Amino acid sequence: MTDTDKKSIIEAGPPEGLPGEHGDVYIAGRGRRIDWRRLACTSLGLFLFVAVYFSPDWPDAVDPAGEVFKLSREGRLGLGLFLLAATWWVFEVVPIGITSITIGVVQALFLIRDARVAFTDFMEPSVWFILGSIVIGMVFTRTGLTKRMAYKMLVVVGERTSMIYLGVFVLTAALTHIMAHTAVAATIYPLLMAIYALYTDKEKPTKFGKGMFIGMAYTAGAGSIITLLGAARGAVALGFYSDIVGRDISFFELSFYMFPIGWLMVFLLWGFFMVFFKPEQARIPGLRERAKSLYAKLGPMSGKETLALTIVLSTVALMSLRSFIPALADVNKSAIILSSTVLFFLFKILTVEDLEEIPWNIILLFGGAMSIGFCLWQTGAAKWLAVQWLVMFEKAPWFVFVMGVTFFVLIMTNFIMNVAAIAISLPVALVLAPYLGVAPEVIVFASLVAAGMPFLLLVGAAPNAIAYNSKQFTTGEFFMYGLPASLLLMIVIGFFVWFIWPMMGMPVLLE
Repeated sequence: MTDTDKKSIIEAGPPEGLPGEHGDVYIAGRGRRIDWRRLACTSLGLFLFVAVYFSPDWPDAVDPAGEVFKLSREGRLGLGLFLLAATWWVFEVVPIGITSITIGVVQALFLIRDARVAFTDFMEPSVWFILGSIVIGMVFTRTGLTKRMAYKMLVVVGERTSMIYLGVFVLTAALTHIMAHTAVAATIYPLLMAIYALYTDKEKPTKFGKGMFIGMAYTAGAGSIITLLGAARGAVALGFYSDIVGRDISFFELSFYMFPIGWLMVFLLWGFFMVFFKPEQARIPGLRERAKSLYAKLGPMSGKETLALTIVLSTVALMSLRSFIPALADVNKSAIILSSTVLFFLFKILTVEDLEEIPWNIILLFGGAMSIGFCLWQTGAAKWLAVQWLVMFEKAPWFVFVMGVTFFVLIMTNFIMNVAAIAISLPVALVLAPYLGVAPEVIVFASLVAAGMPFLLLVGAAPNAIAYNSKQFTTGEFFMYGLPASLLLMIVIGFFVWFIWPMMGMPVLLE
């Protein structure tokens, strides 16, 4: 058979009516396939939205103080849109960025919110922060700093793939103590790409690739809960606590209670990935010597590398100082990190070609996450949902109540930004806590741990989406492996709530 014959057969497709790859069926004369799985998942998302749209009014939510929360038409449709977007994101029926655009489109078409408001959410400062973080990662790659870091790390951790896992996870978690986990993920990502290139030259995903990239996302979340510098959610939660309870939790008090649970999760996740994604190769023979040789070939740092590193370190330092210097507290962190983007192009470290290579699919993903989050918040759907869930536990034992709050935050933080998940749940939980004799401290800390580790959906945290850019895993795989990881997290939180934190001196019950 000639190459021309093979090409003709490939172009013709399989015989009519026979299933092709993924269960799709070729239709003669049309030259295309029907992807039944995609069609079913697309229809499921649309069905859920339509079912909510035509459903009668939902019952009011009433908190223990007797305050009534009505669910408006807009709020009900917001929940329907929430179900549609979640379904499409999990099964990736269209590119994840296109699902995000759908969120804005549906809000405008069905008058859930004004179009200007719905689409303006895509330009939120938090979305721009993600852009700035991705650009920093790009700079590390373009200047060669990534290779320097990767080769140095491999010389230290050696040839065993289990130790490479551990080295990556520890480095990621440690960096989130001093800089935002989004920026850390964007910086570490190209380093992992350089390491992976030494593992295999094949494009097909591997267990090692899945474990390394998903693990980076997970441990970025685990490390980010330990200080206020890792993410904005900590400051938001402590603000609510201060307003409602009338007492402040200091930077160091937060770290005192969060350090053991954050680092325990890092090492447990290492074990988790060694079980679920045990590398195909136990070791990479000659890797340490090869890394030494490649590092030596890089020579001394160039002027461009030095300048890029100076800009990055100055940016990180300035963002970190916002938590300690009152004069900098009002300076927006997105403006700070985008200043580095401007400087990279001003000093010609990056070019317009680099600008065109930014993964806009990821940027759009978080624009959509912001839009659906604000939609649920502004229409009152989020508050209604929180009250409906949490009042179920108003007569439950204190431990069940705390874990119920934690579970709600865990679910919400996977679908909307974790700051919003905290803002939705904490005020209600802190009001309910005194009725059950539960101390507010344990509510805040348990919620913060759950909010920091969204293991199910890419939209839960920027590191998840950055890891997805590696093309090592699908959104469905991320979700499926996130289920046992989330169960592990809930078990660890329960252990700390019941035993470790009280032993450390945290109030759990009101005296």
